[in-house]
Amino acid sequence: MNTFFCSDDSRQVGEDVIGSATNYQTYILVECPLPWTSEALNSKWVPQNLRILVEEVKRAKLPIRFLLIANDLSHKVNHTTLLIYQKQEGLSSGYHKQEFQLANIEQVAGVVQKWIRGIDSNLEVETSITRDILVCTHGSHDKCCARYGAPFYFQITASKADLCLENVRIWKSSHFGGHRFAPTVIDLPEGRYYGRLDRDSFRSILTRTGDIQCLHQVYRGWGILPAPLQVLERELILYKGWDWFNYKVVGKILEQSLDNSTMLAEISFEQPCGSFYTYQAKLVKDETKTQQLKSSCNATRELVVTKYAVGSFWITSSKVMSYST
Repeated sequence: MNTFFCSDDSRQVGEDVIGSATNYQTYILVECPLPWTSEALNSKWVPQNLRILVEEVKRAKLPIRFLLIANDLSHKVNHTTLLIYQKQEGLSSGYHKQEFQLANIEQVAGVVQKWIRGIDSNLEVETSITRDILVCTHGSHDKCCARYGAPFYFQITASKADLCLENVRIWKSSHFGGHRFAPTVIDLPEGRYYGRLDRDSFRSILTRTGDIQCLHQVYRGWGILPAPLQVLERELILYKGWDWFNYKVVGKILEQSLDNSTMLAEISFEQPCGSFYTYQAKLVKDETKTQQLKSSCNATRELVVTKYAVGSFWITSSKVMSYST
């Protein structure tokens, strides 16, 4: 019997969670009742036309991630929710949401095909929902998401009123990576990833209050940025405080060494008042945090997980808005 849990192992070796958010241009979230098989799209309730579409998207190498989602009502309601989150280009606060309410899951493939071709659908709806929180509970894919993800989902939905969840939906989600950080979450429309959450850190993330240093333990990174830049962004969050979450951001790698051991990174951001700043930083491979470990409970061998640290960062330009009275 396999008694290895990748999440326990990652905690024990002290792996830093930052830099583990995946970067996708588009998330397509399909409401589908459980149970889900290890490969979620092979599950009982997923229609063949949707499976075919997903394979076509993979062959075309489109930057789209399909995920199944569900909540406690998904097996009872007489409609299927389809969410498409598209990354905003340039200075960005995350993703743009489109929501569709369909008569059944068989309609999903047709609506998505139209969306890919740029054709509008009359099935799009407006809602008061401002955030969709995805909790990976996909235990058939990795048992850590059953052991830690599922109880976390039940805990936060049971205390929804106390956690300030008005206009926030909580979804069970199929695998989106990083199960060794279970319980792990994507916060949309921002597209930020979190792991090793507990009730207190989750409340801080929802309300953007409390001790921001908790992000050292739980912030996996912002999915709109490449993995090394996620390290710099965390440093800027800790430097600027919770106000950072109101900024629009864009980032890029300017230079990198042949062996990727050092990089020159840049992040620019715009504040709500219109002031604009650019920071650059030297990122260096952190030998003390780069480790060999198993990335999942069923992994047969260890992988080298490279981590970066911010050697230094400095401001390179600023444009401060002033208002005359």
